[in-house]
Amino acid sequence: MDIRTVESSIVKDKYYVIDHSSGLTIYVYPKPGYNSSYAIFGTNYGSVNTRFKVDGGEEIVTPDGIAHYLEHKMFESEDGDAFARYAKTGANANAYTSFEKTCYLFSCGDHFEESLEILLDFVQSPYFTAETVAKEQGIIGQEIKMYDDSPSWRVMFNTLVGMYQKHPVRVDIAGTVESIAEITAEKLYQCYNSFYNLHNMVLCVAGNVTAEQVLKIADKLLKPNEKHDVEPIFEDEPYEVGQEYVEQTFAVNIPMFDLGFKEKVGAEPITSQQAAYNDILLYALASPSSRLYNDLLNSELINDTFGYERLEGPGYAAILFGGESREPKKAAEVIKKHIAELKQSGVPQEEFERAKRAVYGSVISDFNSNDSIANVMVDMHFEQRELFSYVDAIANATLEDINARLDEVLDVNNCTLSVVTAEK
Repeated sequence: MDIRTVESSIVKDKYYVIDHSSGLTIYVYPKPGYNSSYAIFGTNYGSVNTRFKVDGGEEIVTPDGIAHYLEHKMFESEDGDAFARYAKTGANANAYTSFEKTCYLFSCGDHFEESLEILLDFVQSPYFTAETVAKEQGIIGQEIKMYDDSPSWRVMFNTLVGMYQKHPVRVDIAGTVESIAEITAEKLYQCYNSFYNLHNMVLCVAGNVTAEQVLKIADKLLKPNEKHDVEPIFEDEPYEVGQEYVEQTFAVNIPMFDLGFKEKVGAEPITSQQAAYNDILLYALASPSSRLYNDLLNSELINDTFGYERLEGPGYAAILFGGESREPKKAAEVIKKHIAELKQSGVPQEEFERAKRAVYGSVISDFNSNDSIANVMVDMHFEQRELFSYVDAIANATLEDINARLDEVLDVNNCTLSVVTAEK
């Protein structure tokens, strides 16, 4: 077992990285004097991982939505469910499945060790039967229908469907009512045994805890795993978007839109530096203090729902701008025109400085939040980035760095506009 200390002269803090003998990587970020703690246990397995090989064997194909389904079923056991156990410690527990990962988490004010024991125990103890799997289909089916009826969810997913021609990021995380009907206990165990291997997982803890506390529980409960090579399979995705425009009608008062810019994806995730430059660039471009935002607002093309986000995972990356607009096509054209002009002239020095200060301040303030620290560490672990290197990259970013990054992203000739319009 190897324990490393990672320190930051900027944040004036440190955390520990433990390569546990079980195969699990553990991060512990102590915050002495804090009244609470937060732990998150994640696996590098999300909704896009429906095709894969294990140790070079035959290709395995699973139903859409099975990663999310598995997340729901993990809380059950022969002796009850994990939420009932957490109720006795007073911890607040939850879980989520995204495109690229599944995570289980809790926060607590006290009884940390007991709560961590629950987390490590139930995530390593799958229990599926034909009866319990069938029972969940109706519950998740209702969840799927709820998302189908959500205009904000549909406008985002329609953007992905328009941008991506083959990649499974275009498929809803929960799957469809038809696809989850194909899920069996055997398929759940197959996915669990493939992806819920400690070598493919990470535990991140932040708050009023010590590395010794976490190690004591880890040594007691972690079950050593033989490492397996899990190879995700994705079809070759063209760089070009599949559709430039997607529209759906909904019962909305104001139309909604997402303008998605598809990126070229390399063999490896982007670096900590590139991630930092993205954040500064997008703040300079589209934050409420930006020229673009205020031009759109003053022209009554957007309201305060306007925002942006960047999506990234295995085989996909995109930047989305969106919100409510009574003239979404016109708003999209203004955004594209502004980006094209910025690529020609470069980001103004003053706007760069303002964005850099704002992003830096926001990131530093996040170090006061246990859940922000732990959640970001999970993301960065799976993205092969390091937290303090990201902070350093923000602090040391130059205008030249940001303009160079702008040249690499936001291709105005390779984007999809998704619109949800009011029913007539």
